Amino acid sequence: MTRQYFGTDGIRGRTNAGAMTADVAMRVGQAAGTRFLRGTHRHRVVIGKDTRLSGYMLENAMVAGFTSVGMDVVLLGPMPTPAVALLTRELRADVGVMISASHNPYEDNGIKLFGPDGFKLSDEDELAIEAMLATPQPLAASEDIGRARRIEDARGRYIHAVKGSLPQDVRLDGLKIAIDCANGAAYQVAPSAFWELGAEIEAVGVEPNGKNINDGCGSTHPQRVAQKVIECGADIGIALDGDADRLIVVDEKGEIVDGDQIMALIGGQLAARGELKGGGVVATVMSNLGLERHLGGIGLNLVRTQVGDRYVLEAMKAGGYNLGGEQSGHMILLDHATTGDGTIAALQVLSALVQSGKRASELLHQFDPVPQLLRNVRFSGGKPLEDAAVKAAIADAEASLNGKGRLVIRPSGTEPLIRVMAEGDDAGEVEAAVASICAAVEQAAA
Repeated sequence: MTRQYFGTDGIRGRTNAGAMTADVAMRVGQAAGTRFLRGTHRHRVVIGKDTRLSGYMLENAMVAGFTSVGMDVVLLGPMPTPAVALLTRELRADVGVMISASHNPYEDNGIKLFGPDGFKLSDEDELAIEAMLATPQPLAASEDIGRARRIEDARGRYIHAVKGSLPQDVRLDGLKIAIDCANGAAYQVAPSAFWELGAEIEAVGVEPNGKNINDGCGSTHPQRVAQKVIECGADIGIALDGDADRLIVVDEKGEIVDGDQIMALIGGQLAARGELKGGGVVATVMSNLGLERHLGGIGLNLVRTQVGDRYVLEAMKAGGYNLGGEQSGHMILLDHATTGDGTIAALQVLSALVQSGKRASELLHQFDPVPQLLRNVRFSGGKPLEDAAVKAAIADAEASLNGKGRLVIRPSGTEPLIRVMAEGDDAGEVEAAVASICAAVEQAAA
């Protein structure tokens, strides 16, 4: 079945257009609710959201959809995606919903669905729900319509769980942390969690107004927290994205540290304590070759998947791994969470910083990355990667990098973009390879 609504991370798009309308959101609620009406118990769905203006509209539409088919609704308000996953399990809910477009601008929004186990839905469930959107679902009898209520202690429950990912004797006293919450879902919980563990907090990106989420801030714009680190003399900077499932770190010098270095650090720490499962780390094809070489040097393997944290998670579960992530900052620690959690990952980094006694610039430089270049080419239609000239450019680039690097070309799962990435030991060859392919794609897309 061809997917019309679901992409690599739920449903996402421009609000009040295409798939992101109140009508579609209500129908998703009805379809997902009907899909998870199993057994004779009173059914329940947990709904969280980030801070986008359109969150109010989509939340109300989904409440209407779920209650109309007989599901009770628990509303969390603005909460990180991993908090929704956690509370779906903790509240014994049948399904969980996060209304968010992650790192996208406020004009976009999305719907992510979780099963009762707190994991994102399988392809089978997504395809079933997608098929159900085409036809009206049976509505509940008048006496069986669901109720909706908002719980006030959701933030406290999540903060308690996050702090529980650290040993009881680990505190952050004496640590000054600059944190950028992207004016998003974690604007209250992340600074509170770090403060409760003893850290001194300098926060930015904690004044959401519905339109400023990810706007020049957060993990996609780490320069802002880097500037804050320098201004206030912080020991480290933490940058989350709009729904707080991504993490980018900045050292005390203002240097940006990506997900590959974070995975290398956490993986090495877990391995040293005998807590790393599977004998390695799961990452995507976008992770730097330097990470693979570093892990191999300390006796660990790197398993690569296609881009998307859902594919990382699938490989982790299949191979018995407990650490995986993406260069972009998704970090999955299965011992503590069922999905990417930037706050939990940040705490692992902060704990290592405290226990090592090292400065962040020393601790976070785990390996020397090889030159890597990623460029995006926007297109308006068609299939540029099937063009003969594009295929020839890719073949030529692969030949030039043979044995000395890697090439990854893929369409974005959320935007009309072709992503072209090359890496290798020779920066000039990498740049030439990317330039030639991008030029061919632009010509084909013209």
